[in-house]
Amino acid sequence: MSQSKIQYGYRRHADQDRPAATPAEHAVVVVGAGPIGLSLAIDLAQRGHKVVLLDDADRIGEGSRAICFSKRALEYWDRLGVADRMVDKGVVWSVGRIFHGASELYQFNLLPEEGHKRPAFINLQQYYAEAYLVDRVAQLPEIDLRWRNKVTALDRRNDRVTLTIDTPEGPYQLHAQYVIACDGARSSLRQMVGAEFSGQVFEDQFLIADVKMTAAFPTERWFWFDPPFHAGRSALLHKQPDDVWRIDLQLRPDADPEIEKKPENVRPRIARMLGHEKFDFEWISLYKFQCRRMDRFVHGRVIFAGDAAHQVSPFGARGANSGLEDAENIAWKLDRVLRGTSPEGLLASYHIERSAAADENIRESTRATDFMAPTTQQEARLRKAVLSLARETEFGKRMVNGGRLSVPSVYDTPLSTPDADRWNGGPRPGASMPDAPVADHTGNPMFLTEAFIRKGMHFTLLTFGNGKDVDAPEGVGTIRVGGENGMIDAAGLAGKRYDAEPGATYLLRPDGYVAARFRQPSRAAIDAALARASGLI
Repeated sequence: MSQSKIQYGYRRHADQDRPAATPAEHAVVVVGAGPIGLSLAIDLAQRGHKVVLLDDADRIGEGSRAICFSKRALEYWDRLGVADRMVDKGVVWSVGRIFHGASELYQFNLLPEEGHKRPAFINLQQYYAEAYLVDRVAQLPEIDLRWRNKVTALDRRNDRVTLTIDTPEGPYQLHAQYVIACDGARSSLRQMVGAEFSGQVFEDQFLIADVKMTAAFPTERWFWFDPPFHAGRSALLHKQPDDVWRIDLQLRPDADPEIEKKPENVRPRIARMLGHEKFDFEWISLYKFQCRRMDRFVHGRVIFAGDAAHQVSPFGARGANSGLEDAENIAWKLDRVLRGTSPEGLLASYHIERSAAADENIRESTRATDFMAPTTQQEARLRKAVLSLARETEFGKRMVNGGRLSVPSVYDTPLSTPDADRWNGGPRPGASMPDAPVADHTGNPMFLTEAFIRKGMHFTLLTFGNGKDVDAPEGVGTIRVGGENGMIDAAGLAGKRYDAEPGATYLLRPDGYVAARFRQPSRAAIDAALARASGLI
């Protein structure tokens, strides 16, 4: 049985036996057991919170759907204890090739340097990712995963949210301090709070076919403009585990979806591409580009994440990866609010940061769509000129847009440190922490991202080569590279990637993003930066 067919089954819960006048009280309810909801629930559970996780189905999703997971997503899943399974099963890749007609225009490498724990990308069917996350959930007693529990109504108040939930045995209610809506692009919770998407729906349609075959293609991303097997359109080829290959073919805007996705009509298209018919279909679907988002991601005590909050085209692998960044952003902030160490206002920064990230993803997706499927004569002339230039020039290659791939967001964080002008490199405040190989003081090899996990994913000071610990505030961990009993940076990559000199210090947020950096930190400067990042000032 394939992973996508596993059924988990409904089970009655004691909350359903409570009198209607006194529903059960819960701190956090997450709605939607896809990759985003599962990851968020695991993150909160590992931070010590009990979570109710509801899903209206009793199985993980059908079809491979999202398949490209980024280095940043894998680093997040490292913290959740599932990345090894993802990478072991997934197809690792970093090289992509762009073709025009039958000729290769250029190739690129998304991770040309060594010294990172995780690869640039893996390809892994979404049903595997979900299955591994469900297995991890089963290891955490803090998470109460309830299948076939469908939210049908939502009553929002200042101090709580009341959910009405339908089950095979009838409806029941429960109260929650916070509800996180991870229920996908057709989010019913979005409708319940009266919010809608704004943005653009593109007319061009794309056919997805996952085919099972034995092939000698390398594990690379291949993208064609105007290929000989699909004249006038574009095509994409990706390898997945189990000898399954993802093929995307651009169709005419007026193509009939019901006709186009019939296997007998898809087979000739794929055969022309491959030059043979020795393949079987795993999954066939059609989609249109959508680049839209909610105006607000936070509606009182109901918070939206992933496709429930924003949608982008699948080219560029920005959907699921961006949703996972939503999850890690919410988790540490909600953790602090629930513990009372930060005010509720900290949750507003989730909307500020992640809506800006959504806007960036929408801009990139829209540009890619306009280039891949021009709708005006001007756009078509531009594409023709760029593709011609790309054969001969480097700047022409940089202008080709076949779906620029997901990179970690960089948040617009004030550069308020007194020595902001003394940095020539390294991650700026608002950027995610780069990885690098190090060794502990006994010589055991590890990575900086692993050292961060060992500090418990709290606020952490990363300091370089000053020979003594920085005076860290209470509850803030310290990772020291260099000096007596510090991490050993034998290859020098950590120092290089952080533009480090003796005394250089970074304040890392609990999601691994840089809150502030200092050449020679003082306790007062660290306290101020910590207060800003925690929402205290």
